[in-house]
Amino acid sequence: MTAKRYLVTGGTGFIGAALVVRLLERGHRVRVLDDNSRGAERRLGKAVSDVELSIGDIRSADVVERAVAGVDAVHHLAFVNGTENFYKHPDLVLEVGAKGMINVVDACIKHGVPELILASSSEVYQSPPQVPTDESVPLVVPDLMNPRYSYGGGKLFSELYAIDVAARRLERVVIYRPHNVYGPDMGWEHVIPQMAVRMSSLALQLPCGEIDFQIQGSGQETRSFCFIADFIDGLMLVQERGANSNVYHIGTTEEVTIADLAHRIASRLGRKIKILPGPVAAGGTLRRCPAIDKIAALGYRQKTSLDQGLAMTCGWYFENQRMSA
Repeated sequence: MTAKRYLVTGGTGFIGAALVVRLLERGHRVRVLDDNSRGAERRLGKAVSDVELSIGDIRSADVVERAVAGVDAVHHLAFVNGTENFYKHPDLVLEVGAKGMINVVDACIKHGVPELILASSSEVYQSPPQVPTDESVPLVVPDLMNPRYSYGGGKLFSELYAIDVAARRLERVVIYRPHNVYGPDMGWEHVIPQMAVRMSSLALQLPCGEIDFQIQGSGQETRSFCFIADFIDGLMLVQERGANSNVYHIGTTEEVTIADLAHRIASRLGRKIKILPGPVAAGGTLRRCPAIDKIAALGYRQKTSLDQGLAMTCGWYFENQRMSA
């Protein structure tokens, strides 16, 4: 394997930092571009001393151009994630997504960077017409007036720009769509950390007995969660073996209901809960589970079960929930 110099945009984010660490472990050199608005250098751990860290805004063409200069390939992950942000800050989500993508591609073209690996999202499908969902299912924005679709719409634009602009100018462009990646220190705006922190607080308030636990929706909505270490295994396969101008799902086929997820998290505290259904946010998806045949053909296999991953993830959030204040 030939060592390369990679730029990772969003490299202090949850997925970005895990990618940076793995690239360094494989002998590559890494430059990180992030404004740390949602990222944190602590996620890089001891690897922070081996990284060329550039603090700057992906929306600035000058900042991006300087970060891209001299690298062999770019992993573009910088985006505003977190369902809460989709509803509250759709303008920011779209601005970061669109300007960031254009700036990265322009800089790659200017500096002759041959390779771009783009992070998309399962949100490009919204409510997919078939589950498990393969990479050929149409991408949609169902309701222009719903701010939730700012994220999926921004990712959809990024994919279009990657194929219709970047792939015509660069030697290699590959896209991957993460499906509900989770793990320790993943942020606070996602279902697993929100459940873990809220359940821990309720358990302290009610030291014994069954806990009433409010959720969004009926609890029968499903997701397929992929532990961060497994996800990075998949991303390395996309990086090394993914075909040019192709799209790959990275996730698992272990589909679980949200109610089951809540019960599994409660079991980490040794507690029983009673699910109290509630209204679901407009635009919420009833089922999401990827078909992963395409990346499996590259050699991808799930190694971490949901229960194993939840033990590590919930343990981190139970110990660090003060950081959410």
